[in-house]
Amino acid sequence: MATKSIQTWLEDVRLLGEEQYQIASAVRALVREQFKPFAEELKYGGILFSSGRPFCGVFAYKAHVSVEFAQGARISDEFGHLEGAGKGRRHLKLACLADIENKQLAQYLPLALQAAQTNS
Repeated sequence: MATKSIQTWLEDVRLLGEEQYQIASAVRALVREQFKPFAEELKYGGILFSSGRPFCGVFAYKAHVSVEFAQGARISDEFGHLEGAGKGRRHLKLACLADIENKQLAQYLPLALQAAQTNS
């Protein structure tokens, strides 16, 4: 069975809605821009990003796009936008393109990588 490409995944997201497609594409572009080295893979129904170590992923839903931080509980959330109360993960729900800036995703990304690099 052929592995789905990132572009195919994005086109599938477009079927949920143009807004979700735009958000997911913008999140991906922001991560690519901020991190070197940069790697991505499709897993768990979304795109997982790594920069030496896996640190976040983007997942699309009917009403929003979620940016998941695997070690998000380790992030000191001074901006107050993280959601979730589990043992490890936290996420940002992005309902519109402006939420990328409004919820300060660019500031959370390096914090997520730092949290992922911290030994448990």
